Amino acid sequence: MSGSLAEWDDRHRAADNKPSPEPASFVTEMLPLLPRGPALDLACGTGRHALLLAARGRHVTAVDGSAAALDILEQRARESHRLARRTSNIHGTGESRAGIELVQADLEHATLPGGPFAVILCVHYLQRSLFPQIEAALARGGMLLFETFTRAQLEFNGGPKNPEYLLDCGELRTAFPSLRLLFYRELRAGKGIASLLARKD
Repeated sequence: MSGSLAEWDDRHRAADNKPSPEPASFVTEMLPLLPRGPALDLACGTGRHALLLAARGRHVTAVDGSAAALDILEQRARESHRLARRTSNIHGTGESRAGIELVQADLEHATLPGGPFAVILCVHYLQRSLFPQIEAALARGGMLLFETFTRAQLEFNGGPKNPEYLLDCGELRTAFPSLRLLFYRELRAGKGIASLLARKD
């Protein structure tokens, strides 16, 4: 994660009085293709994608290291009449009722459960050591939506500048070898970003 958790807490608190950010266009594009079942939103921030999925009847486990981000997500979930509860573990209950389970966890030290999630989202977060765990945490027939910045982002304003948090050209395409690639693209128009949709057969 780029920046300390305290820095992320400060960023989220500073942005709390602004309108909630829109979901990534990639996520809304792929939404109709996703299988039913529980979802895992990794590095969920203030929950733009967790709220989107919960509004469509999913149970979402939303994980982030920032307590401030989860506080904001919890408040937004309640304002939109979505069930939200806190837990200390990423356990993937397989629960089917709509709602959001909030988990504060430092992903650099967390262990993902194996196999219970029909959908896993990871947007604008890159931790390569999680890649094998993400594959294992998907249920058979489950889908992964992954989108984050590439090194092309160095040509543009915003986004991370540390190469550790930037994908190499073509890297994401082969990052999850046990999954079947359904969609892949890399863009460098205003930002450098790679997007992937893959399924566990």
